[in-house]
Amino acid sequence: MNDDQKKWIYYAIPIAVAVALAGALYYGKRYKEQETAPAVAEAPVAPAEEPVHHPIETPPSDEPLPTLEESDAPLQQSLREIFGAAVDKYLVPKELIRRFVVTVDNLPRKKTAVDRWPVKPLGGEFRTSGTDVIVLSPANAERYKPLVDLVTSADTSGIVAMYKRFYPLLQQAYVDLGYPEGYFNNRLIEVIDHLLETPEVEGPIKLVQPGVFYEFADPSLESRSSGQKLLLRMGNENAAAIKLKLREIRREIAQRD
Repeated sequence: MNDDQKKWIYYAIPIAVAVALAGALYYGKRYKEQETAPAVAEAPVAPAEEPVHHPIETPPSDEPLPTLEESDAPLQQSLREIFGAAVDKYLVPKELIRRFVVTVDNLPRKKTAVDRWPVKPLGGEFRTSGTDVIVLSPANAERYKPLVDLVTSADTSGIVAMYKRFYPLLQQAYVDLGYPEGYFNNRLIEVIDHLLETPEVEGPIKLVQPGVFYEFADPSLESRSSGQKLLLRMGNENAAAIKLKLREIRREIAQRD
């Protein structure tokens, strides 16, 4: 693996798929940079007594759950058990749960809190094709494929078991984010559904460069959320694989609806 390959990362959810999606937000110096969103969501706080549509039960365990402040090491160990030791070089090993919660909450928004990602930025150069008409190069999809393969080949039941074990800490981080009456699993299902609505674009995706950075030429694509843009940029094949994994996870963490 060369140095450029070692520098990039995407993110998995829950915890794993969220990691895969966050990394794709960074496109080097040539793509339009996302403005840093505040760690607290832009929308008003959740209304009082928000209904719990998708309750999560934490399974019994012989090992006590760590505090939120002491959760990085045990969470990272759980990630190693699912993805292998290679996951270590991709993570920002500090405040993983808080970073994950912020990232999930921001994916349906126009902006994302870049400095709060749970992963390191994507390295390498953003690739385009053409001269008169500039399009997104298929080479970009190839950069994401190894990480997408890692995420999608992971055991879904293992990911969900990890999510349920650490759920009380995820809920605590969500409340701390500014949702005192919110329920994080409700929000996660909402975000998954939003990502699953990302369209599949036929043919090359055209780009424009009104300034230093590239944008989607199609206003209907450029106006989409940061999360949906991630899936668009990574290519139809990679996006389809991530969507399939999201559907598998959703089936295990959502009440039937």
